[in-house]
Amino acid sequence: MTNQYIDGREAMRRMDEWGAQKKPFLFLIDFEGTECQVLPLDEIDPEELRYDFRGVTNWTEQEDDPLPPLEWTPKPEAYETYRKSFDCVFEQLHAGNSFLTNLTVATPVRTNWTLRQIFRAARAPYRLWLKDRFVVFSPEIFVQIEGGIIRSFPMKGTLDARLPNARELLRNDPKERAEHATITDLIRNDLSRVAEQVTVERYAYIDEITTHRGPLLQMSSEIVGTLTPEYRDRLGSMLFELLPAGSITGAPKKKTVEIIRTAEHYERGFYTGVMGIFDGERLDSAVMIRFVEQMPDGSFCYKSGGGITFQSEPDKEYQEVIQKIYVPIH
Repeated sequence: MTNQYIDGREAMRRMDEWGAQKKPFLFLIDFEGTECQVLPLDEIDPEELRYDFRGVTNWTEQEDDPLPPLEWTPKPEAYETYRKSFDCVFEQLHAGNSFLTNLTVATPVRTNWTLRQIFRAARAPYRLWLKDRFVVFSPEIFVQIEGGIIRSFPMKGTLDARLPNARELLRNDPKERAEHATITDLIRNDLSRVAEQVTVERYAYIDEITTHRGPLLQMSSEIVGTLTPEYRDRLGSMLFELLPAGSITGAPKKKTVEIIRTAEHYERGFYTGVMGIFDGERLDSAVMIRFVEQMPDGSFCYKSGGGITFQSEPDKEYQEVIQKIYVPIH
């Protein structure tokens, strides 16, 4: 069951139908919205797919063997290669075709852990392992729906937490502030397409994330809207209306997605798609970032990126992409 993939139209239909029936399900939607899974929760084989969404899970840790110390060696692409993609995006920014573009790369990683071991050890609110495909350990909520209320928590802005006065530096950095404001406004507009009375309840709050390479600060906001009473009948329709996630595309979204396809020289696949579960009453979902993919030859690559604005400096953006190649263990 877990190996069955469907297109976006069938995924939307199942989610609408099962939402109306209050039938619990899990969903995976790739970045393009063309490769999806929508699975009844009671039919998921934990030997094929494991998930843990803020404590809601289909597995218990029963591994007998202790994990060996993590060996983790990324091989980032050359700065010159990244710079070509950056310049492509920057040209579009100066042409007025985008205000913010999320540029990502795929980095080969050598490690002694399997995807399943990474899933077991990673500490993140949203984790999912799909056998022989990928593991994702995401800190970023996409949307939460409960009791007719929809919430989104766009995450944009990252800094090394060990820097002196790191919180003040992140909060006052002109580039990070502009980037966060743009994405918050984009998500507010997105939610207004499916909800009413949309407001920003919390703006630019900062969380700390622990990684095997040290702590990081991440800036987020909380946006809230009210849904119509029959919202369960259109769970899939609403989610696809909001895709792709604004925080990993940019603004304006449609044109920026075109720029991303030109500037990036690889396929995102499920990276920067969305995943989530509906328990019959409540829907919880996450953006698929912090992502390790298994390639056809068995090797691994880590997909990461960052937002590019007029104020971006290519060397700093390159270092941010590398900084995000981590496993959150502690």
